[in-house]
Amino acid sequence: MRDTPASSPGSRAEAGDARQTASFVTADTDPARRGQDDTPGDPADDPADDAAVVDLLEPAEGVPPLVADRAALSDAAAALDSGHGPVAVDAERASGYRYSARAYLVQLRREGAGTFLVDPIACGGDLGVLDEALRGVEWVLHAASQDLACLAEVGMRPDSLFDTELAGRLVGYPRVGLGPLTEHLLGVRLQKGHGAADWSRRPLPDDWLTYAALDVELLVPLREAVAADLERQGKTTWAQQEFEAVRLAPPPPPRAEPWRRTSGVHKIRRPAALAVVRELWGSRDELAATRDVAPGRLLPDAAIVDAALREPARRDDLVAMPVFRGRAQRRLADRWWSAIERARALPRTGWPASAPPPDGPPPAHRWGDKDPAAAARLAAARAALAGLSERTGTPVENLVTPDLVRRLCWAPPPDADADADGVAAALAELGARPWQAELAAPLLAEALRVPAPEADPDSGDHGGDPQDS
Repeated sequence: MRDTPASSPGSRAEAGDARQTASFVTADTDPARRGQDDTPGDPADDPADDAAVVDLLEPAEGVPPLVADRAALSDAAAALDSGHGPVAVDAERASGYRYSARAYLVQLRREGAGTFLVDPIACGGDLGVLDEALRGVEWVLHAASQDLACLAEVGMRPDSLFDTELAGRLVGYPRVGLGPLTEHLLGVRLQKGHGAADWSRRPLPDDWLTYAALDVELLVPLREAVAADLERQGKTTWAQQEFEAVRLAPPPPPRAEPWRRTSGVHKIRRPAALAVVRELWGSRDELAATRDVAPGRLLPDAAIVDAALREPARRDDLVAMPVFRGRAQRRLADRWWSAIERARALPRTGWPASAPPPDGPPPAHRWGDKDPAAAARLAAARAALAGLSERTGTPVENLVTPDLVRRLCWAPPPDADADADGVAAALAELGARPWQAELAAPLLAEALRVPAPEADPDSGDHGGDPQDS
């Protein structure tokens, strides 16, 4: 774990401002917090800083009423439009409970306007009036890539953004969750406990709404503290390019064979059994989408794999198996058995391959046998990037993604293009940002020129055997 770079002089000053606007009690005086285990401290923090951390239990202005109709939504938009400075934005979903990734609550806070908790479901699923009110305003989010899609679904798309989580990675903080960052930089500990809750539940409990309001209470002060460290380290331009890449990123393309992500499918090698997994997965996914229920709540992955491995001969054999014998599963037994029969009726030509088609280079630990020269290039590239990471304080995976490095080392540019400019162009084509190409291209160009180790005919040693990232 890398030591945390020292905070900028203004970072702790922000903590004082945050404390003046927050309602808090210390862990020593709050019975609900007394005796609670603390998250392990940042190794760069000193005991005096830890002792000064306070608990933020409720927003300074109290928990606002839920915005749950179009009239209240229009009032919220007008208030946000009259505010000033960046706007803190967050969204709560029901991952693990619902099939969709829609937002069930949107939180916003802006100086001069206050905090708003918006129920997009009650407001008809269209929050475009908020989007209009915030045109040209910087949005501050934490882990923006997790929320932008569900915000776009309700008509909200930022013109610019600042991602405190991504910025924290660039700075080099060892822990970049919202809680650890707020505690380290602002000296305030946020309430925990409802991030993985079922936010589709109605009515939303009061303590959940408190939690939601606190998520945006300090985002803007946190943004200022992290931005100060970015500026001090000369990484402001890096961050701006990263934020824009996140903002403009297209939706990921659909997976060609999403059923292969079934947990435990690696236990199955026979194509006929894989066909059973595929049919059960598809039947479950169709029903989950129809009911808007998380697929695993209809039928666990482990049950799908178990059915493929055990090969029940009859429907009664299926419902006698663990999980399938439950009351809820017995009601769906005909559906699951039909999926199994469809798989068994397929000709061999309809069976899936025992392994998915390759998408990119082979696993890196096999390179030593398949292509010793590529293995040597990858080892040199990883060593060079590890050194760059130490010098900059930024994790290797944020300097250049491991997948990009593997693709470049497996299929490098032609010799004529293997100088730093040629490698920079190749990096850009693979999706690297300009700052990444500028930093990494000279190092990678040198790594691509590393010769393969000479093979030892007696030992059969064909070069290095680097491990996967």
